[in-house]
Amino acid sequence: MSVKIRLQRKGRKKQPYYHIVIADSRAPRDGRFIEKIGMYNPLTVPATIEVDREKAFDWLMKGAQPTDTTRAILKLNGVYYKKHLQRGVAKGALTQEAADKLLQEWIDGKEAKIETRKAKTAEAAEARRRKIFGEAPARPVKEEEAPVVEEEVKEEEAPADADNTEATAETTEEKTTEE
Repeated sequence: MSVKIRLQRKGRKKQPYYHIVIADSRAPRDGRFIEKIGMYNPLTVPATIEVDREKAFDWLMKGAQPTDTTRAILKLNGVYYKKHLQRGVAKGALTQEAADKLLQEWIDGKEAKIETRKAKTAEAAEARRRKIFGEAPARPVKEEEAPVVEEEVKEEEAPADADNTEATAETTEEKTTEE
């Protein structure tokens, strides 16, 4: 039985996302699989990729063959780099601690690049939104003194309220006479 690491298409028409699965090579693309090891969404900028590095590495070491796209995804996530470092450990060129340190440094650098790209994309989207819709009007800031001023105004408005009720009664009478 030949085992493949491949993409399994999900989503609806023109909105795909993929599960990264371990499957028998004879099984259909979206059919039976052995294990799900990750997810890939090409529609986001940058593409969202979530992979269980340990499971992917274990399956690679067992002899699973990735397809071209999944190979690129695994390289991007450092699974192939880990395989490369483990070969060095097996040959005695590196210690396990040094290999783990190199891998962690590589992963941290890669994640920093991705976060920078996400921030730039968010800034570009915000700039585009501002260009289309303009700046939002400034809202007045209420200060602590504002409630005190309102109380003084309420005292002055009390007699005016009586005048307003008389004016409202007059307009109501006028409306009824017009009808």
